[in-house]
Amino acid sequence: MRTTHGPALSVLALVTHLIGGCNSPARGLEHRRAPGALGPYSGSVASGELIFVSGQIGQRGGSFEEEVQTTLDNVEARLAEAGASFDDVVQATVYLTDMDNYAEFNTLYGARLGDPYPARACIEVSRLPGDARVEVQVIARRPR
Repeated sequence: MRTTHGPALSVLALVTHLIGGCNSPARGLEHRRAPGALGPYSGSVASGELIFVSGQIGQRGGSFEEEVQTTLDNVEARLAEAGASFDDVVQATVYLTDMDNYAEFNTLYGARLGDPYPARACIEVSRLPGDARVEVQVIARRPR
C-alpha cells in the first residue's frame, strides 16, 4: 500500500513559505509578547504583509459586555503594537462558551469594528482558558 502526501505537503509548503518557515528574525518574523499570557505563546506575530494576533480574552468575573469590551481592547492593543488597527483586520475567529450570547456579542463587536466587517467565524466551545466566556483572534494586513 502506497501513501501519497502530495496535496498535504503542497499546502504545508505554501503555508511555510507565507509565514517564513521558522522562528527567525532573518526570515522576517516579528514576535511581540503576550502580556498576562496563560500559556507559552506570542501576543502577535507579523510576517510579510500579515499580522497574526493570538486569541485574546478579557476581564472575567463581571458582565458579559465588560468581558467582550476588554477582550476587544486587548485585540486592539495587540494590533496597535504591530502598527495596525481594527480597520486592517481581514479575518476574525470568535470563540463563545454559550451561543446564547451571540446576539449581544454581535452588537458589541459591530460597534467596535464597523462596516465593512472582516470575514469571521464564530464557534461555540465547552471551555476557554481562565474560564473566559469569549476569546477573539484576528489576522490583519499591515497598513500601507
